[in-house]
Amino acid sequence: MDVVARPEPRAGEGELLLRIKRVGLCGTDYHIFGGRHPYLAYPRVIGHELAGEVVCAPTDSTFRTGQLVAINPYLACGDCVACRKGKPNACVNVRVLGVHVDGGMCELLAVAESAALDATDLSLDQAAMVEFLSVGAHAVARANLNTGARVLVVGAGPIGVAVALFAGLDGALVTLVDRRRRRLDYARDRLGFDDVIEAGAELPNVLANRTQGEMFDAVFDATGVIAAMTESLSYVSHGGVLVLVGVAQGNLAFPGPEFHKRETTLLSSRNALAQDFERVIAAIKANQIPTDALRTHSFPAEEAVTRIPELIAGADGVLKAIAHF
Repeated sequence: MDVVARPEPRAGEGELLLRIKRVGLCGTDYHIFGGRHPYLAYPRVIGHELAGEVVCAPTDSTFRTGQLVAINPYLACGDCVACRKGKPNACVNVRVLGVHVDGGMCELLAVAESAALDATDLSLDQAAMVEFLSVGAHAVARANLNTGARVLVVGAGPIGVAVALFAGLDGALVTLVDRRRRRLDYARDRLGFDDVIEAGAELPNVLANRTQGEMFDAVFDATGVIAAMTESLSYVSHGGVLVLVGVAQGNLAFPGPEFHKRETTLLSSRNALAQDFERVIAAIKANQIPTDALRTHSFPAEEAVTRIPELIAGADGVLKAIAHF
């Protein structure tokens, strides 16, 4: 990783020129730094959790100079089979800022006007959190939860926490599991999750005892770890749903009889849709999301070269880090 100088971008037709103010960091960025992301080619400017101010806009734009915006970083083609089905989040030709194309860890960025989201009345940090929270909201929407459903979220990182927050807003009874005690303590003490369990060898027995042997109506895996994703099947109730939110390199294999006897519904959840972004912005404005507690680290963006390795090394104490310009 390095800091480099590049020519200032110019907005093309139908584009906004933004001055980036905040860039959230997540597991995707850490995987990119570690060389473990399955969809990426180097070199790449990272940054897909973005908040910025409009520098200039087309004359007929609904956006105005100085307006605060968040960004939907999933640039869809609009023509493929997924887009025609109303699923641009799974676009065959999707270009995700900071993954497939250069992202927003920079002072100025030109983006399609259609990618900008009005973030008026949000703080800069809140606007930078909209994307990762939308990933969680989308995963919850995929599961179609009933009020009172037992929900298990495996992984208490940013995406897992986002899933847990929106599952709770949908009326589910949420249990949060992680191997890192420090993260669980933070989720309990600062984010309001009462039922947190440290993962270990006895986890299946603990979960069975908590649910009178019935296990969970919906299990969300947000670890991005193949072994954990595979194990999550054993936590699903008969007739339940398993939602894989994290992505990892490698092949998944489930025991056929266990999968079949539950009549398990297996879902993946990728990115987010416009309605997910809208829901998140509305939830933040309604003070339903503890955004102040979600941000655990902040630093000047030009220090990313040294700070990102430090964040990875101290991951147990990091929930959401935000770089600022």
